[in-house]
Amino acid sequence: MASTLFYSGPALTVLHDEYARHGRVDPNAQLVSSSGIVVDAPVERVWAVMADLATWPRWASNLEIVELSDVRPGAPFRWKLNGVALRSRFAVVAPERELTWTGVFFGYKAVDRHVLEPLDGGRTRITVEESLAGPLLPLFYSERKLRANHERWLAELKAAVEKA
Repeated sequence: MASTLFYSGPALTVLHDEYARHGRVDPNAQLVSSSGIVVDAPVERVWAVMADLATWPRWASNLEIVELSDVRPGAPFRWKLNGVALRSRFAVVAPERELTWTGVFFGYKAVDRHVLEPLDGGRTRITVEESLAGPLLPLFYSERKLRANHERWLAELKAAVEKA
């Protein structure tokens, strides 16, 4: 229990280069969650909305983009989610397939993967997978809360895409 409680994961550069860039989250992180949703829109439209970070605050609740340059592998961005400041860096930007980044806040490290899968009938499955690790994290944050944030995010993304 103690080793899990104090797990801090690999160094952020290792997490970025050896995990996120290769489509992997940290399987040993205290919190690992995956959620998905089917959107009634083609993958091109889903990608257009999802990869346009500047517009996220228009449709995603409790989210603010603080600093953004290009959406490309290695590019940094800063944002706030539920009032928490995050520093992130894109790991995978594969149009119409995957958008993945690593991030850090209060010393906690995350990998966020968004994978798009085209389905019959012009629909798209979006899967969000995240690992979150850091000392004492399970004392104040849970997989249930992480999953709830993902499910809210996916529902808001679906609504934004289907309106576009």
